[in-house]
Amino acid sequence: MSDAIEARTVTITGHGGDEIEAYLARPLADVPRGGVVVIHHMPGYDIQNKEIVRRFAAEGFASLCPNLYSREAPGASPDDAAAAVRALGGVPDERLVGDVDGGARYLNSLPAANGRIGVIGYCSGGRQSFLAACSLRLDAAVDCYGACIVNTPPENAPVKLTPLLGIADNLSCPLLGLFGSEDQYPAPAETAKLSDELTRLGKQHDFHTYEGAGHAFFAVNRPNYRPEAAIDGWARILDFYGKHLAN
Repeated sequence: MSDAIEARTVTITGHGGDEIEAYLARPLADVPRGGVVVIHHMPGYDIQNKEIVRRFAAEGFASLCPNLYSREAPGASPDDAAAAVRALGGVPDERLVGDVDGGARYLNSLPAANGRIGVIGYCSGGRQSFLAACSLRLDAAVDCYGACIVNTPPENAPVKLTPLLGIADNLSCPLLGLFGSEDQYPAPAETAKLSDELTRLGKQHDFHTYEGAGHAFFAVNRPNYRPEAAIDGWARILDFYGKHLAN
């Protein structure tokens, strides 16, 4: 781990050729490295997600978080941008895939890129991480408590989401899943069903469910934060990426 990193806002080419904002952090050491696309949660493109991007850079990966709300609310606060996107039903799946692909292409254009790309997402981003891994050729994917992969969203859900279990056969890379036993979206029964389907399909995956943890247990700025689960989760993520994104 090194604290010699560069971090800044950049512009990438996302879905449909749109120019969108993204936050980039990369190690300054000139050695081959993989890249990680961070998919932000529904509350938005915020300081907490930028901290995650910098953490990956300090751990030796180039990392980038696209602002998925760039089109609807350029320059808006994370809360206002998220509200605007929720009012429209959320980020369309096709657009999400295009934006992640744009982030991956940007990371692979950087000096010392080794061509390997991982993706990670939290909450709604967990579902989108799975979607991206079933839609693009990636090398590793992490789903942190992503709901609506197996089940339809509740009637009062603020966004329109379609279950993704039907495309699980397209999963292009190993998948790490980190969940809480007290979560309802996704509930343990949902993640167990996903694991069973991936096993049936012969897809490499490794799921962990933490006792005493609910939704958003990685979020250090929320009451949901569970230090033991988050520390262990980070260790598993870094080990997973170390195996699949290194040369």
